[in-house]
Amino acid sequence: MVPELLEKYIWLVNTLTRAGEKGLSLAQMQDVWERRFDSEYPRSTFNRHREAVAGIFGIEIECDRSSSRYFIRYSEDVKDSTAASSWLINTFTVNSLLSLGRERLSGRVSVEEIPSGQRYLTAVMDAMMDNLEIRIRHRKYTGNEISTYTLRPYAVKESARRWYIVAYCIEREGMRVYGMDRIVDMEITGRHFDMPEDFDVDVLFRNSFGVYLPDRKPEEITFRASEKEARYLEDLPLHHSQKVISRDDGTVTFSIFACPDTSLVMELLRLGPGIEVTGPESLREQIVLQLRKALEKYGDTPEDRNQIGNR
Repeated sequence: MVPELLEKYIWLVNTLTRAGEKGLSLAQMQDVWERRFDSEYPRSTFNRHREAVAGIFGIEIECDRSSSRYFIRYSEDVKDSTAASSWLINTFTVNSLLSLGRERLSGRVSVEEIPSGQRYLTAVMDAMMDNLEIRIRHRKYTGNEISTYTLRPYAVKESARRWYIVAYCIEREGMRVYGMDRIVDMEITGRHFDMPEDFDVDVLFRNSFGVYLPDRKPEEITFRASEKEARYLEDLPLHHSQKVISRDDGTVTFSIFACPDTSLVMELLRLGPGIEVTGPESLREQIVLQLRKALEKYGDTPEDRNQIGNR
């Protein structure tokens, strides 16, 4: 279920967005609130929610002093479906609607759960809003070892159905990414930190794929897709830099500009025979190596054995 406070922040954004630039008076919002949540909506509570929406989503709720009506200006962040704030709002809005309607729509709606989003996301965002350090006990993917880290949470990022904390780690003296689903427990220390003024999580990962911090220079990566696979890739691009290079004989050649990290290799392998990486050669060799390792695990196929038997 969507954490209670986030649900209310989302409600406020959606209510004012639907009202348009004409906006709503506090009395009108209080009336809608009471019908929705069956409780009063004091001005002090509204002001706290207003500040939280600005801090979490970067969306300012403005007031027209001449009419005492509140509104959200139609900025690009609200309209643009690719903006991080818009994505986050849409995600929590859908989850909220599904929670409210699960009894009436039982057996008719199926969604994939994000295991880590419900338990720690709200607490991490609270720490981010006040620039407070957090301490986590984190279990590695490669074993059962649990390590304790003190983090300055700069951002949160979702990738492949998992939430991650993007943070400066005191113990490791550098930027790190930690999966929330591997957190054993977490506490907010109460110690403040200075947030870098020029930090932007989208800029940090602009040339990466998934949640790998860039550790090499990005380069142009090209791949050829079948006509069917190309339609999927055009509807849901592999990377924000994706563009079409050529169309020829039922295939489409794409390019992206990114770091060829492990996450990208895994994604290209997931696309299977629908695509062929054509460059750079070093990435193509990585793909071939991984495919050969996978084939070795399965051994000879029945077709191979039949061909050998017929010789």
